[in-house]
Amino acid sequence: MTPQTAFAVCTFAAVSSITPGPNNLMLLASGVRHGFRASLPHMLGITFGFIVLMLSTGLGLGALFERWPLLHDFLRWAGAGYLTVLAWQLWQADAPQASRASDSRPPMSFIGAALFQWVNPKAWLMAVGAVAGFSGSETGTWAMLTLALLCGVVNLPCISVWAYGGARLSHWLSRARPRQVFNTCMAALLMACIYPMVAS
Repeated sequence: MTPQTAFAVCTFAAVSSITPGPNNLMLLASGVRHGFRASLPHMLGITFGFIVLMLSTGLGLGALFERWPLLHDFLRWAGAGYLTVLAWQLWQADAPQASRASDSRPPMSFIGAALFQWVNPKAWLMAVGAVAGFSGSETGTWAMLTLALLCGVVNLPCISVWAYGGARLSHWLSRARPRQVFNTCMAALLMACIYPMVAS
């Protein structure tokens, strides 16, 4: 990979990673509800899952979906259902301080966050876009691994911004009215993320 290509990959990964999407909205809510440190497994799981997804895409997983489109449809609807449940839980969430002390629902785990990438439409678009745009004639395992790792290295600090921002907002959101507005907006945004899943 040339320095020019590496720079282009990093730019693509940064812009794609830091813009709003299901992962970042969930990290923002997790930062508010559980704090930055408790959200670290969630962040690491996203990056690891994305690396595996991109590597799999580059090594031919996309062809599998072309052969069995029902598998892709299943993943789309599973992701839509999961986001609906998350939006409902977020809409009913309590104050951040109270939830940290007594909430029985822990932050999303490393494995859960990694597996979610397989039903996340934005992660698929990023993976397919990176492989199609930057792999060129270099389609071997090492070339795909280099591309995936480079995107992953850029992805982690970008998504961390959202969890950190949520943690910084938690004190302000301890009041009932701002908390209600925040939870309603986050739930609505998560529901809006479902449309690309079911419309494609």
